[in-house]
Order: sequence, then structure tokens, then C-alpha cells
Amino acid sequence: MTTSDKPDNAPGDASAAPTGVAARDWAAASTDPQYRAAVVDLLGALAYGELAAFERLAEDAKLAPTLEDKAELAKMASAEFHHFERLRDRLAEIGEESTAAMEPFVAAYDAFHKQTAPSDWLEGLVKAYVGDSIASDFYREVAARLDSDTRSLVLAVLDDTGHASFAVERVRGAIDADPRVGGRLALWARRLMGEALSQSQRVVADRDALSTMLVGGVADGFDLAEVGRMFSRITEAHTKRMAALGLAA
Repeated sequence: MTTSDKPDNAPGDASAAPTGVAARDWAAASTDPQYRAAVVDLLGALAYGELAAFERLAEDAKLAPTLEDKAELAKMASAEFHHFERLRDRLAEIGEESTAAMEPFVAAYDAFHKQTAPSDWLEGLVKAYVGDSIASDFYREVAARLDSDTRSLVLAVLDDTGHASFAVERVRGAIDADPRVGGRLALWARRLMGEALSQSQRVVADRDALSTMLVGGVADGFDLAEVGRMFSRITEAHTKRMAALGLAA
């Protein structure tokens, strides 16, 4: 998920030293079977998300208006596949089969992408920038409560490779050329926001280990009130990205 720019108020920005699970490495933290199951779920969800993003960007490249734009999307797709490989390899390292880890999340991801298939080049760019960024923000929130080894991997996979600026430049240029485009894209981005949050909530609700991690019991200091604050932070970051695109949230 290469298009997310890290929100200003992400948990990873806190200066306080990690405590509990977040202060341990994988070898120490994984002795808890429930925590291990949660991490396998998380890596499986991320891996399929990266694989689906690769497929989507490769398909969206067909809508690109210029060869330069087509090449840029191909580069983005390549980065997504590289991230998938890192997650697949990590699952193998900890003795887990990647296909089995990804399988529980296929239906949710595929349904999201089916419901949010872009109709043109600009909608595809907005989805890559806004839609993927919402998912990345969610995973960054979770990463702050992970063991040090898993946290480093997750943050590396979510790291922006500079493609966000490409999407912003192209979308703002299109709006400058035809201001009417802005209204349509703003509606599209709001739809993406709703679908992405709904998907995240469904995925967590369906997986007991992930649910426990978010509400406490596996990861320290994450209760239901904090879950609400987490989604508020994700919404705030979305509003900032909309502003960067020149769109009304």
C-alpha cells in the first residue's frame, strides 16, 4: 500500500517508550498463542491486500491517458507485489502457509474492490490515494501495538514510495482544467471512505484474534474507547488528504 502518507497524529509518532507486547520481539511475544494467531491474521490480511492492489493497479494502467502515466502505475503495481512477497516470506519464516493466512480475507477485499471499481483514470487515482491510505492508516494504528519485529515489517510495507505526490498532481491538474470534475471526485472519495471503514470493521469483527487485539487482552492499552478514537484519527487523516487533492471532505 504505497500511496499512504503517514498521518500527523499516528500512534507511531508518540515519544513514549513501548510497553507490554510492543516492547517485546517476536520470539517473546509469539509464545502467547492468541497473539500469534492475531499476527498471522494481520499478515494474511495485509498480504492479500497487497496482492489485490497489484492486480488492481495493473488493470487501472489500461485507463492511463499517456505512456508516462501508464509506466507510473506499472511502477506502483510492482511496488505492491514486492510488498506482497515480503509478507509471504515472513509468514513462511514463522511457519505459516501464506495462502491459508490470506484466504479468510479474500471475500472482503474482493467485495470492496468490486463495489469501488473506478469508471475512469481519475477515479482510479483517487482510489489509490484515498482508499488505500485509509487501509494503511488502520494498519499503522494496529502496528503501534505489535511486537518490534512484526511492527518493523508492517511499517515498511506501508511506507510511502512517493506515489502519493503523483496522484495529487494529476488530480489537482484535472480539477484546474475542469472544476466540475471536483464535485464528482469528492462524492467518489466519500464513498470510498465509507466502504473502506465498513470493510475494516467487518474484517476485525469476523476474526476473534484481531478483535481481541484491538479491544485489549492481547495488545496492551487498547480498549473500546481507544478504538473509537482510532477511527476518529483515520477520519481526520482522510480529511487532510481530501484537502491535498483539492476536494471537499
